[in-house]
Amino acid sequence: MPAIAETYSLGLPVEVSKIDQELKKLWQESQGAATRASLVNLAVYSENAGSLNKNTQLMAKITENHACRAIVIEADCKAQENRVESWISAHCHVSRAGSKQVCSEQISFLLRGGCTTLLPSIVFSHLDSDLPFYLWWQEEFCDPMDPQLWAWVDRVIYDSQGWEDFSAQMHLLESAEQEANQRIVLCDLNWTRLDNVRFALAQFFDHPASHHHFAKINSVRIDFAPGFRSTAVLFAGWLAAQLNWQGEKTEAANKFSFVSSSGRKLDVELHERPGEPIGEVALATPEVEFLVAHAKCGDLLEVSRGNPGEKRTPQLMPAAKNDPVSLMSEELMRGGPHHVYLHAVNRVRDLL
Repeated sequence: MPAIAETYSLGLPVEVSKIDQELKKLWQESQGAATRASLVNLAVYSENAGSLNKNTQLMAKITENHACRAIVIEADCKAQENRVESWISAHCHVSRAGSKQVCSEQISFLLRGGCTTLLPSIVFSHLDSDLPFYLWWQEEFCDPMDPQLWAWVDRVIYDSQGWEDFSAQMHLLESAEQEANQRIVLCDLNWTRLDNVRFALAQFFDHPASHHHFAKINSVRIDFAPGFRSTAVLFAGWLAAQLNWQGEKTEAANKFSFVSSSGRKLDVELHERPGEPIGEVALATPEVEFLVAHAKCGDLLEVSRGNPGEKRTPQLMPAAKNDPVSLMSEELMRGGPHHVYLHAVNRVRDLL
């Protein structure tokens, strides 16, 4: 039987040249008790020590709902020795019918020293047929971007939340996208964090009769947790892109000025407070305030509208989870380019 992922073991050590041979042997030993499944190639790259075990645990959870061939890579670029180690395993979960185990293969690599330059060839030689190739890049991007690697990527998944220089990182990604003839879809987990909050605010305006409020918005307040300022700025960018606001330069770090299509000025203020990545969003007009806030229980959003300061009875909506498995699972369910995300980034690129 293939190794069960819940043990979080890297599996069987193998020579790189014998990976395919050992994978075939692994399935022969299962004797029909398990079915191999794969919808995409999902490669994960990290330079953090111990990330191989950590990402194996994440893959065990992700593959419960997203069958794939997982290629998990830990690179030690500062090592003095040049060495490549590899393992094979399988993440197995009982099918919904309850009769067979459905398994996703994992190939793990530990790259040391100058061997990290072998990354493109290691990845390409172990992709599963012609399935789409998703690359989860857990590091900041470095110049130059390797065109040999990025030309094959269908979707690059990253998290801009920890970037020190957002503009520089986006420039590198856009350069790689151009090298790949616009083939790469940019997928930011920092954007995925905003899904439920964006949906909750947007539902106020589902009916055309409420659209007249757009022309009256005069202020926006976004509360964000420490370390999640970029998440709040992306939310402001989404509002600006959807409502056609143009940004103006301001000296304050957490206060932005925008101008609507009619020439009316409005302010967006960011407040840092402990809690969820986006704890509360208040959008105000002279007559009404639209409010989305995390409930105290943490897994629900309280959505309400009314005069500022008055007591309200909120509507409850689901809140998103901020753990890597939930964010990746949301991202893996999507298809197509992320045009709304790119429009949002372009509105606030200089503010990030």
